[in-house]
Amino acid sequence: MIGLQFYPDKVIQALIKELPNPKWSKEFAMVYIINTKENLNKVFEKFTGVAFINGNSFFREKVIRDNEPACINWYRNRAKTASYKYVPEAYLLKLELKRYALNTCKVYISQFEKFINQYPDKDIVTLSEQEIRGYLQLLIGQKKSNSYIDQSINSIKFYYEVVMGMPNRFYSIERPRKEQKLPQILSKEEIISMIERTNNIKHRSIVSLLYSAGLRRNELLNLELTDIDSKRMTVYIRNPKNNKDRYSLLSEKTLKDLRTYYKQWKPKKYLFESPNGMKYSGKSVGAIVAKAALKANIKRRITPHILRHSFATHLLENGTDLRYIQTLLGHSSTKTTEIYTQVAINNFKLIRNPLDL
Repeated sequence: MIGLQFYPDKVIQALIKELPNPKWSKEFAMVYIINTKENLNKVFEKFTGVAFINGNSFFREKVIRDNEPACINWYRNRAKTASYKYVPEAYLLKLELKRYALNTCKVYISQFEKFINQYPDKDIVTLSEQEIRGYLQLLIGQKKSNSYIDQSINSIKFYYEVVMGMPNRFYSIERPRKEQKLPQILSKEEIISMIERTNNIKHRSIVSLLYSAGLRRNELLNLELTDIDSKRMTVYIRNPKNNKDRYSLLSEKTLKDLRTYYKQWKPKKYLFESPNGMKYSGKSVGAIVAKAALKANIKRRITPHILRHSFATHLLENGTDLRYIQTLLGHSSTKTTEIYTQVAINNFKLIRNPLDL
């Protein structure tokens, strides 16, 4: 059932009578109606703009993530102009409390500010689903990608549902269908060529480890010296995307490069550090990979994640069980890992092209 609690108010009482078959519960001392999606829609339609709807007792709040607290003080300390609307302080505080990853914080803040600046003369709280749909329609007209639009919806919902405590206020907003794009893959020869054409042993170790352990960029940056286990030939990956620590493979060739790198660069805590001893930057890692690909005469734009895709695909082509690949990549579901079956070409080679028959 959907229970409705409210302070005595004649307008609210009159609107409740218009809901489908409302009844009174003596046990809980509240009005209730049957819990269906249609009825939930009617509750929000009936009271939006009339009363503040607090669904905290009805909806489950998401679990706080186990990430390191993100430092987003830069957003607070920005030089501000009167003509631009900035995210409320409560928005920033809730991102910190929920321990959202730094990249997620950046996306949410940027996307939400674009949304509220589309309606500069309106108070944020008064914006309705109509304004949100109008904004999303604008993004579609600008030919923004489905993922971009999805991020916009998430940033907007975060404010109303999490910051303001109005869960699922906009749950009926239509989301774009997810595009199923196949991952880009490099051949093993191309990857070896990239590794051989890096500028120095540090860059060589970064490219080699990204590929040979199937790491995400942030996972590489979070690696500490103690995470490399040469006895068990494993790499320990902490605080990954799904908050489940895991182990991956350590290549003998990569281990040899890492030992040479350690003697030359002498990192203190993190495996790859900036000159001031802090974590290496993600932007630098991306630039190293892109430059190595350029030197290897690869014409496409290559990112660190393509090395991870290539790691998974090459394992699959070599006959590794899909469940082991899922574990090495840290995927929660085999459905995510199954996409590599569409780009592995080992079975294709067994099929004769009809033109060659």
